[in-house]
Amino acid sequence: MSILKSYAVFGLGRYGKAVAEELVKNGAEVLAVDKNESLVNNAIEKIPFCRCADVTDAAVIKQLGISNIDVVIVSMAHNLEASVMATILCKEAGVETVIVKCADETQQKVLLRVGADKVVLPENESGIRLAKNLLSSGLVDIIELSKNVSMVEIPVRNEWEGKSLIELNLRQKYSINVVAIKQENEVLIDIDPSKSLDKTMTLIVIADTQKLAKLK
Repeated sequence: MSILKSYAVFGLGRYGKAVAEELVKNGAEVLAVDKNESLVNNAIEKIPFCRCADVTDAAVIKQLGISNIDVVIVSMAHNLEASVMATILCKEAGVETVIVKCADETQQKVLLRVGADKVVLPENESGIRLAKNLLSSGLVDIIELSKNVSMVEIPVRNEWEGKSLIELNLRQKYSINVVAIKQENEVLIDIDPSKSLDKTMTLIVIADTQKLAKLK
């Protein structure tokens, strides 16, 4: 998923605001929407495109141009009915990816059934982590080891196939250290740096979080 995609965040509570701010901070185009005017006013300083609107209204979805948005994050777990309606309207509008925050596993099942592409439980995935994963083009997942260091899974790219880690010299080019390779459900930590990589492999690397943008 690329930073060049457009995003909308519905709901500007703590989670939604964190997602939107992280996306904006990294240069993404973000539309943030909430029914609560005070939440919109509090967020507009860091999220320039904020709107006060009811996203459970089909006419509002059309007016906001949601059909032109690539990814919508619905962050209204306190209101299952609103989350369900917003999800349905977004999918009907042709949104490619709708990610919904939910309160529990029961809500998760309901939201997946009505068309959500991904449902997140906030205790399992923070808003900032979700935003970073959305921004990490070609990265499978990001786990923050500390404020500045992350562990990331990276699929072998087309231009890397057939080349060894020695040839690629990823540490010098991207400031990343390959610590393991996943292949056919196995994790190999005894890495042969002279072995050619192929598309069935996923590299597990440790990297400076700020330098991950080099991989986009």
